[in-house]
Amino acid sequence: MDRRKSIKALLLGTAASGVFIEACKNSDKKAIAGSKDVFMYQGRMEEEDKYLAKLNAGDKFFTDHEMATIIVLEDIILPKDEVSGSASDAKVHEFLEFIVKDMPSHQTPLRGGLRWLDMYCLNHYEKAFKDCDKKQQLEIVDQIAYPEVKDAIAKTKRVRKPELAQGIAFFNKMRDMVMTGFYTSEIGVKDIGYMGNTPNMWNGVPDDVLKQYGYAYTDKELKECMSPDKV
Repeated sequence: MDRRKSIKALLLGTAASGVFIEACKNSDKKAIAGSKDVFMYQGRMEEEDKYLAKLNAGDKFFTDHEMATIIVLEDIILPKDEVSGSASDAKVHEFLEFIVKDMPSHQTPLRGGLRWLDMYCLNHYEKAFKDCDKKQQLEIVDQIAYPEVKDAIAKTKRVRKPELAQGIAFFNKMRDMVMTGFYTSEIGVKDIGYMGNTPNMWNGVPDDVLKQYGYAYTDKELKECMSPDKV
């Protein structure tokens, strides 16, 4: 899955970025810009393209009602602020639609969690989660996002309500997946200020370090490798 691979790339460093940039000639950029699936398009194997095409050609997993619920929930988890757009602006819901097809093990926990969320809201507010007002939505999210409360008498932490256990498990998974989808999107990458490889000028090992180990640059190296103001 391309987005998951991008996380590995961020963690392992940017050494391979120069190769990617060099390989991305003007003709490649035009092809990428014209593609519906821009993110991480460059460098896919033929088998990956076929696999992605197969997933995208299939029926949608989430119903319209489920998708509307996800959009509300993802923007509560990551709302728009002065730095960047919201989770829905980054199309995290599309990432979730893809990942449940790519990794079917997520299907039951997410669908079951969405069902639990609606049933809880129906029992307390007599309407589905997406139809609740902002205050009601935040009331339920606060309970499953922060399930532990301080017990002043016992001076310990305890779970707020045992009946929220399924909702807590669902929200933990949803929060993790929304964060993953957002911070591997173009908006999310810009949000953390990640720039990748950028042009710079290396002016060599500092003089004091060279002297410490008994080395020195030759006149030829200084002329060919150093910026003019350092020669």
